[in-house]
Parts: sequence; structure tokens; C-alpha cells
Amino acid sequence: MVKGIGNWLTKYSELDPENLALIYKEKRYTYKHLNERVNQLAHAFVSLGIRKGDRVNALLLNTNESIESMFACAKIGAIFVPINFRLSVEEVHYIVNDSGANLFIYDERLKPVVDELRLIKTRLLDYIQVGTTPHEDDLKYEELIAAASKEEPAYDISLDDVHLMMYTSGTTGRPKGAMLSHGNTQWNAINCITFMPFKKSDITLTVAPLFHIGGMSVFTTPLFYKGGTIILDDTFDPRRVLENIQEEKITSLFLVPAMWQALTTVENFEQFDISSLQLAVSGGAPCPITVIEFFQSRGIPFYEGFGLTETAPFVSLLDEKNTLRKNGSVGKAPVHTDVRIVDPNDRDVPVGKVGELIVQGPNIMVGYWNKPEATKEAIKDGWFYTGDLAKFDEEGFIYIVDRKKDMIITGGENVYPIEVEQVLYRHPNIREVAIVGYPDEKWGESIKAVVSLNDPTQSLTLEEIEKFLSGKIARYKMPKQLVILDQLPRNATGKILKVVLRKEA
Repeated sequence: MVKGIGNWLTKYSELDPENLALIYKEKRYTYKHLNERVNQLAHAFVSLGIRKGDRVNALLLNTNESIESMFACAKIGAIFVPINFRLSVEEVHYIVNDSGANLFIYDERLKPVVDELRLIKTRLLDYIQVGTTPHEDDLKYEELIAAASKEEPAYDISLDDVHLMMYTSGTTGRPKGAMLSHGNTQWNAINCITFMPFKKSDITLTVAPLFHIGGMSVFTTPLFYKGGTIILDDTFDPRRVLENIQEEKITSLFLVPAMWQALTTVENFEQFDISSLQLAVSGGAPCPITVIEFFQSRGIPFYEGFGLTETAPFVSLLDEKNTLRKNGSVGKAPVHTDVRIVDPNDRDVPVGKVGELIVQGPNIMVGYWNKPEATKEAIKDGWFYTGDLAKFDEEGFIYIVDRKKDMIITGGENVYPIEVEQVLYRHPNIREVAIVGYPDEKWGESIKAVVSLNDPTQSLTLEEIEKFLSGKIARYKMPKQLVILDQLPRNATGKILKVVLRKEA
């Protein structure tokens, strides 16, 4: 009988019960203790009427309760729906209504949003609060656990059953709930473990948010599958990350590019001993080449990966031995995933030519929640159409050129913003950069550079940008306008909101 990913904890509680599974601040849980708490929470969910296929909303930070809730849902066949805690109440309300959940778990630090949510009509029947000052109508998380049985829940769960629903970031409209099955998460873990040097003794730090597929499943769920140790931190502080690596001997770390970039600015970076770090992975957006070089020059095995919520997320990774040789590539697909690059007629493009990257494998999502048309558009004959433009080199390495919607066509020539951005990141006074198109009567579109500066007291002009880019890119790729902002707009997962910048253009 298959029992899904919840069975991972059951097995390790028997095989290695005293091994450390989870650390959050002063809390340290062995696999035996964590499995017991998950079982108790699962029984508590059932007592509240949660059944197989029901959705459970969670507005939680990176705490043990988030991991426990996810696995508790998995053990009874319910669907865990983590909600981005940086969203407005209107955005949270949309996800609550769209997912059709009856149960809502939240951290007391997020109480102001929940208090507003209560005033809006939803289907929610129960609120569970993590903390010590709940609303008078709320259930208390620890009291529910204390009152429930530690016995293993007896439910038939198959790998095809959905256990996780993650809402896409919604940079171009309303977010969609990507339904991920137990099999998607398990095969993603297998892909990670067969591609990267995972060991049971590994310790990962998860500070990227668990509502993001990168935080949840680049290292966190794969390391649970391996029986390793996960350390959670609910606040990203660059200096604290370096301290954690040094103190806890962290061996693996996933961060989005903006976080990696923040680490490079920590004063006295060299004073920290981060030699234990054997797997440093960036994903979620293209990583500035200067950041990659910063860590490579310090002997840190730095991997750049590519993935999406809909692919659970592993699509490709540039392994350590090719990191320097193939700088700028996102590597190759793992054993159990296939990729193609196709033209608009779904024909494979030649080596070096740009097309849309499509993905096939057991890590491809079940579909979008309650959106059959969007699912049909995204998944065709088993292939997921990523919307990302890419090319293969002669050795089969993948290079992401840009998002399909971000490509600029000026005077009939295709311009891929990433190409220009990566060059501009080398400018000593540019901290952030986004290249976007704007309407031009003569050329159709022209190019605008939107930047923030390392030193705002030093001016930067369009002429200086042109001089810096001269000889590095073709003339038609040169920005015709320059906008300087204090900081570029980003969504809650750290991606620059080019849709906002285009609207302003």
C-alpha cells in the first residue's frame, strides 16, 4: 500500500528514530518526535472534518508548524495550500476563495491580515492559531496536538493523489493553483538525490519561504526523503545566514538571486567560516553573473538551477564540474526528466537557435486547480510548456534566454533582456537592472534600462551606459532610455516585476 510522502516520516521514525529531523530556533525534533506530532495533527484535522481531497490553507512563516501541517495533510490525503505571507488581505482572500478551503492555519504574527480576512465572506469554518494570543473563536495549535493520538493514520494514499497546491506568483494576472501530487514531490526528490551529492548526514538551511516551491522542494523535501536534517529560519538576514552556516555546519543552501546578492554585501564576509557548504543553489530567476563569480572565487560549489512551481520544481541544474566551463547555462535535465526546445509549430529547433523550453516527466504537475483551459494550454501530450525561451549548445547544455513575454522586438530584431542585463550587472555602480521594451513608432519597440545604484550619490547617465556597453553587445540592443529607481519592484518571491515596469513605460 502506497502512503505517499507522509510515509517518509513513518519509515525514518522506525529506521533512525533519534536522528535529528527538524530544527526551528530552540526546538529540535528527532524523526520519532516529528512523526508523532505530525500524526497527532493529522488526527486533529480529521476531528475537524477534513477529509481526503480537502484543502487546508496555511498562512505560516518558516516554522516547524508549516512542515508539520504539510506532512499531516499528506498522511490523510488532504491538500496543503501554503499562502504567501507577504500578500495583501485581498490577495489572501482570493486564494482562500479559489481553493475552497474550510480550514485556515495561521501564525499569530500575521494576525492583522487574518483579522481583516474574518470580515470578508469565505467558506472557512475553523481557524487554528499558532501562538499564545488567539482570537476567542480560534483553535490553539498546540492544544489540538496534545489532545490527539500519536497512532499512524490509516488512509490509502497513492502517488497520484494531490498533496500540495502552490499558487503561482501571478506576475501577469490572477495566480493559479498548481496541483502537485505525492508522486511529483517524490520524483523531484529522486531527481535531486541522483543529480546532486546528497547524504543522510547533510544539513540544509531553509530560509527561502516555504510558500515558494524553491523553499519547499529544492532541498527541504528531498532531504526529508533522504532522512537528513532541516533547519528553518523565518527571517532572512544575510549576516545571520552566514552565522548559521558557520555554527550549524550547514552543507546545502538554496536562495533566490536577490538573497545570494545580499550575502555578498555582508561586511567582513571573509571572517565567516562557510567551508561546510557543499551545495549552494540559486534559482527562481536568473542569477547575476557577478554573484556567481563571487562565490566561485571563494571555493563554494555554486550551482545555478532552473525550475518552476509546475515542475515540482527541478528541470535542470548546472553541476559543479561544469560551473566555470559553462557559466551562464542552467545545465542539463536530471535522469527522470526530459526537455525539448521547440518552435511555434512544436518542431525541435537546431542547436544554438532559440525556442520555447518544454518539459516532460513524473515531476509535471497534475494541472491548475479549477482551470481546465489553462491546464490544457500548458500541458500538451504530456509536455509542459514553460513559456521560457531557451537554446541548446553543441553539448546539450541549456541556456535560458528569457521569458517569452519579456522578449523585445525592435526593428524586426529579437532582443533578450537577460543578455543586456548580465552585461550591465558588471557595471560597478549598478545594483539591480531590468531591461524592458516600450512602444516606438519607428522601431515597434525600443529598449529601456531600469536600474538601482550601489551609490546613489554618484550619477549615472544614458551616455555612460552606452559607453560601458559599447563593444559588448550589438548596437540594436542598446537602451534608448534610462530610469533610475531607489529599488526595483519585486513580487513576494523576489522576482522583478517587469509587468509593472512595462506598464510604466
